[in-house]
Amino acid sequence: MTGFDAVIIGAGVLGAATALDLAESGLSVLVLERGAPNREGSGTTAGNLHIQAVHTRRPGQSVPLDSRALLPAQKASGDLWAEAEERLDADLEVRRNGGFMVAETPGQCAELRTKHLWEEQSGLRTEVLDGDAAREALPLLGPTVEAATWCPDDGYANPLKVAPAYLAAARRNAAQVRAFTPVTGLERRGARWRVETPAGRYDTPVVINVAGPWLGDVCAMAGIRLRMSPVAIQMHATVRERPLLHHLVQHIGEGMSVKQVTSGNLLIGGGWPARRMEQEGRSHASSRSLTGNVAQAARILPVLSGLRLLRMWAGPLAATPDEMPLIGAVPGAPGFYVAGGTYAFTFAPLWGETLGRLIREEQPRVDVSPFSPDRLTETGRASLTPTRKGVTPC
Repeated sequence: MTGFDAVIIGAGVLGAATALDLAESGLSVLVLERGAPNREGSGTTAGNLHIQAVHTRRPGQSVPLDSRALLPAQKASGDLWAEAEERLDADLEVRRNGGFMVAETPGQCAELRTKHLWEEQSGLRTEVLDGDAAREALPLLGPTVEAATWCPDDGYANPLKVAPAYLAAARRNAAQVRAFTPVTGLERRGARWRVETPAGRYDTPVVINVAGPWLGDVCAMAGIRLRMSPVAIQMHATVRERPLLHHLVQHIGEGMSVKQVTSGNLLIGGGWPARRMEQEGRSHASSRSLTGNVAQAARILPVLSGLRLLRMWAGPLAATPDEMPLIGAVPGAPGFYVAGGTYAFTFAPLWGETLGRLIREEQPRVDVSPFSPDRLTETGRASLTPTRKGVTPC
């Protein structure tokens, strides 16, 4: 039996960022990961840094998210990303070359103008351009673009480097990381949690569930019913090209994003979903979504129609029914925290810091009460009783 001040379930970017924040504050931290760290959603995301207001829908999304409510967190996250490479002493390939959010219809143009007002109120710098002005600023844009908002703070980072860098920094601060160690049970015992794994048992006053699409499964082990709607999105990469696109390009109405990464590949993502996730969390690319994603991207950026596609892949996401983030303490389950949901990669530095502050009973940088898990959870006596054996490891 081993004790820690905090046990984190999930070694993706949220778990890694939280581990560093807690370890830097002097707490003993254990990170448990059922597979290889950064292998699932965190390592398969597009790596966008969404600082201006995001699209409200993507194909197949039935409920629009409240992009206005996200703006304070996006601005704060942008400030933290500016410091990330220095803090972690690592090259994360952070590129803040700015981004265009484009619109093709009168209704979408109206959305751009409205979101620009929200951004001004939040202290974010954006500029509204008509179609001709947008094409003058970015000649690669196609003729269907009627307007765009420009944000100089948008960008991206390499998702294959970010979580590993956070984990390395956490280890330098004495955090322990155990890969291929699934959690098989959670039980509340007095003022502490008993965390069961095939490798042993761990006691802790604080459990942090950042297990991505498996958030609900981990909560169930603790007797918590968490309403989640995990999905998988699909990414596509072209062969390497000479430098063509220096900015992030997104679509206000369709969820599409395109950028050229440092290796030279152009990456199309965030739009059409992949096939439905299977029981064990595996997700597969969809030929229908391939067609939809590439058609969207080539319409906005016609230069893409002449490029050869290299590969496509699917990545699982911890989506919520209302499409909004999830972060905070679970009511009725003392010491149990969750985080995940919408744009977790962008929010990772902020959510890691926020969880640390909540656990230390400090004031978070931004108000996260709108994202509280109490809107999606049900707890009861089951949270204080042992978990039956034989549950799916997470």
